[in-house]
Amino acid sequence: MILVRPVSTLELCTTTSKLKIPREMRAQSKKSKSRVLVSLGYSLIVTADQIIGGFYMKEKQVLVIGYSSDHCTQHAYKLAYEVGKEIALQGSILITGGLGGVMEAASKGAKNQGGLVVGIIPQDEKRYANAFCDVVISTGLGHSRNFVTAYSGDAVIVIGGGIGTAIEAGVAYQKGKPIIALKGSGGTADEIGGKYLDDRQVVKITEEKDPRIAVEKVTRTLANLFVKEEKGME
Repeated sequence: MILVRPVSTLELCTTTSKLKIPREMRAQSKKSKSRVLVSLGYSLIVTADQIIGGFYMKEKQVLVIGYSSDHCTQHAYKLAYEVGKEIALQGSILITGGLGGVMEAASKGAKNQGGLVVGIIPQDEKRYANAFCDVVISTGLGHSRNFVTAYSGDAVIVIGGGIGTAIEAGVAYQKGKPIIALKGSGGTADEIGGKYLDDRQVVKITEEKDPRIAVEKVTRTLANLFVKEEKGME
């Protein structure tokens, strides 16, 4: 998590990692080995898990997609709650379509763990969002909202789902984003798990039964991709 507040120094709460920052802005604390950066009136506190391979990584945004309220099974709802909880525990931002079913369950799980929940809804008024969203983006786009959700997630976890879920997964697939389908959750997740969505073989859909392991895989994959991208820019 990041906390910004007006103070005279910028403190980085990590003991061994290095940031790519200007040398003139960097100092070393002899007592704690923490990095202390002089800034212009703001303090940024960064947890150690945001320092990946020597680079500062913004919070990961994980999109959870699946059954809406009118088709959501009890099993899928429970799985989504656990996924949302794990996303919050691992320090990522939860992105959903902001409505009921899997979206609501994941939002509730993340919210109960103090996570940040963003709901991107198809309606043009935020009152339609579920009660667990911290941030509501009212697109007014109807079904086209599925493109916005798919583009907004760094990775996608699929739990059950119908045609709307399939569209979101397809858009994420075209962008080459990591996608994990929860095996046994039904619907789209069971249909696409372990497969490529077409002969282009852009990215293989990973299968996983355990919600915690699914989120861990997403987190690890995103961290590895981030390091590769940053090293490629050096």
